[in-house]
Amino acid sequence: MPDRKRHPLVRIIITALTLPAAAQAQTVTPETLVERLQEGGYVIYIRHAATESDYADQVTADPGDCATQRVLSRSGWAEARGIGEGFERLGIPVGEVLSSEYCRAWQTADLAFGRREEVEALNFLPSEEYSEAQVAEMRARVAPLLVMPEAGTNRVIVGHDDPFEAVTGIYPEPQGVAYVLSPADGTLEVLGSIPPDAWPGL
Repeated sequence: MPDRKRHPLVRIIITALTLPAAAQAQTVTPETLVERLQEGGYVIYIRHAATESDYADQVTADPGDCATQRVLSRSGWAEARGIGEGFERLGIPVGEVLSSEYCRAWQTADLAFGRREEVEALNFLPSEEYSEAQVAEMRARVAPLLVMPEAGTNRVIVGHDDPFEAVTGIYPEPQGVAYVLSPADGTLEVLGSIPPDAWPGL
């Protein structure tokens, strides 16, 4: 997304969740992240795969009508499938798969994992320039979803850039990037990220 929508949310403290500085999100290598994910116990937040163009559509788009939205590009479809193949090849256990109601998010989830549960809380708010109150609202909507998954699995969330930035202070790029989050002991630690073309073994 363009820089015009970024917010200075480098460090955020919210109810029951204390987040590290955004710079700490790049300290764990993809190989180490995969080793941890193979054990389960993490939340994986994936920004939807690549779209045909990149523009703000949340004001005019109807989440129930793909024709009103940005949609996945041909490369985005391949990207989503590649993410799913990476999970399968690497033996990463997947429990719940949640997505926003926007087509590019649930299609990414379907192409990668073959299933999804659409959750309205993962949608954008209908605005191009977010106020601090709206950022706080997105944070309050998304934070309850970033919780410990069932034992031996990982919870996958497929969503968008601004809701993720609202709750972590990190702008997720590129499209298709996966962030690994560790929810434990009342904290949410951002361990690192894996771009869509950087899954080990590719």
